[in-house]
Amino acid sequence: MGDTSGSTGIGGEPTLEEQIAAYQREFQDLDPQVEQIVSALSRLNRRMNVAYGRQTAGLGISNADWEVLKALVLSGAPYRMGPSDLAKRLGLTPAAMTHRIDRMVAEGLVTRQRDETNRVRVIVELTTEGREKWLEAMRLATVFEEDLLQDLSADDRTALGDVLTRLLRRVEHAQPDAGGRLTDLDQRS
Repeated sequence: MGDTSGSTGIGGEPTLEEQIAAYQREFQDLDPQVEQIVSALSRLNRRMNVAYGRQTAGLGISNADWEVLKALVLSGAPYRMGPSDLAKRLGLTPAAMTHRIDRMVAEGLVTRQRDETNRVRVIVELTTEGREKWLEAMRLATVFEEDLLQDLSADDRTALGDVLTRLLRRVEHAQPDAGGRLTDLDQRS
């Protein structure tokens, strides 16, 4: 464990070692190896989200816009989905999805039109501009991710990918409904 006499990590946050030492002081049953792994993953995720947010902001889109663009691209050509399908995939309420789509239509990233085969149904479709924004965000992310992993050998990358995928599968199995937003945790009783 590192020195805990007042040094701090980035942004005034305790270093990982300081955090683990404090947790062990307050909760003796803590496994420091497990805590190091989950805390490092949590911090890495948070910092990666900030980095991605800065990249998308530089492109004139938000992380929220990026999520919609990504969902449409993942749906495959012709990159269309219904708003309720998008809302479900992103863990949003229909009202929140409508607000997001309204903004993205105004920005020219997606179109919204009635389904010709079912006039009640609405279709959201990726525009050429939306696809270009997605591609540019992917280019920037690829550079960032390659830099992030530059110190890992091909074998290290394979091993890390395998381990993280196993952890993800375990969490997905234990929490199958936790793919979207944690709105249920925001509600106070």
